Amino acid sequence: MGRVSATESITLDGVIQGLGRADEDTRGGFAHGGWGEGYQDDVSMSFMAEGMTGEGAMLFGRRTYEDLLGYWTNATESNPFTDFLTHAPKYVVSRSSSTTLAYPESTLLAGDAVDTVGALRASFDGDLTILGSGDLVRSLHRAGLVDEYVLQIHPIVLGSGQRLFGDADRADLELQRSVTTTTGVIIAQYSVRR
Repeated sequence: MGRVSATESITLDGVIQGLGRADEDTRGGFAHGGWGEGYQDDVSMSFMAEGMTGEGAMLFGRRTYEDLLGYWTNATESNPFTDFLTHAPKYVVSRSSSTTLAYPESTLLAGDAVDTVGALRASFDGDLTILGSGDLVRSLHRAGLVDEYVLQIHPIVLGSGQRLFGDADRADLELQRSVTTTTGVIIAQYSVRR
């Protein structure tokens, strides 16, 4: 059976929307896009690069897949992410079976996220790592399909925006590891207690 790990950048008040740039995700009139600017350092880059050395596959919601791969495959500066994201096996969840996947090593999981990811998790041998994909993570969390959270908790409060867990039921987590960056971000790795 596969193991699902969700990696999220999050504010102190739980917002995960629009980390990277002003126009990244303006749904609901979100006006705080790009809030993660200036918080990246060598500590956070090193931590994230660790996750890109193992076996397994990536799991994305369609929107995040298009945005994230579109950004990193066009990056001009050398980084540890472009090569990994391009060549890693990727599963993309979409409600539509007509979704076109533009990047190599990509497989469409068309239909209901809980059903398609549940079936993949049951048959997969290894880690399935989600980056971002808030709607997908909320659905999988409610269904008990997320095994681990890696949260990059930023020292900022936005007051509005889509939150990671929304109105989810209680879940007990166990801290496995934590690291503090030079910019005040706490990276906390939690396993979900079953």
